[in-house]
Amino acid sequence: MTTRTAVDFWFDPGCPWAWLSSRWVLDAAKVRDLDVTWRLLSLSLLNEGKEESEKARESHLRSHQQERVIAAARDAHGADVVLPLYTALGTSYHVDKTHRDRAVVESALLGAGLPADLAEALDEEKWDDAIRADHEEGIAKVGVDVGTPIIALADTAFFGPVVTPAPKGEDAGRLWDGVLLVARTPGFYELKRTRDASPSFD
Repeated sequence: MTTRTAVDFWFDPGCPWAWLSSRWVLDAAKVRDLDVTWRLLSLSLLNEGKEESEKARESHLRSHQQERVIAAARDAHGADVVLPLYTALGTSYHVDKTHRDRAVVESALLGAGLPADLAEALDEEKWDDAIRADHEEGIAKVGVDVGTPIIALADTAFFGPVVTPAPKGEDAGRLWDGVLLVARTPGFYELKRTRDASPSFD
């Protein structure tokens, strides 16, 4: 009997790179035995006290508000609703290029089979503790000098990968194998090059 691997994936719904990595992991899970739990990482919290542009601050705040809705949905309906809601929100924002307003959130909720009135959570700060708990658990595994996504399994955790477009099929599986190989190498910390392409959602 094949042993399945439990994986935790931390995301900010507004991050296009996290979105691409999430689609990669979903494809990797089709060709590798992965069970993924979807967790919240807030770029708004990550950048608290840091200097950033007004545009970036507003974008991070909107994402944080969406995370309140995800946290509320998870609380009311269980962890299994996180992925379909993230998929509905991400498809709307990253693929369809819609504005992240309440109507879009309500539509995403309905598309994920959830009540539209969960959109009330957009402005409910009571969900911030749940977001922060998820966020801090992820950051504790990799340190503060990272972004989203964070991926963890057993005693291995890492930021990334940052990739575009998202590999599919066995290509996704091979990238998974390679990322684990380097991430599990003792003393390995970083592999990076300048990005020369924008996120591609095709």
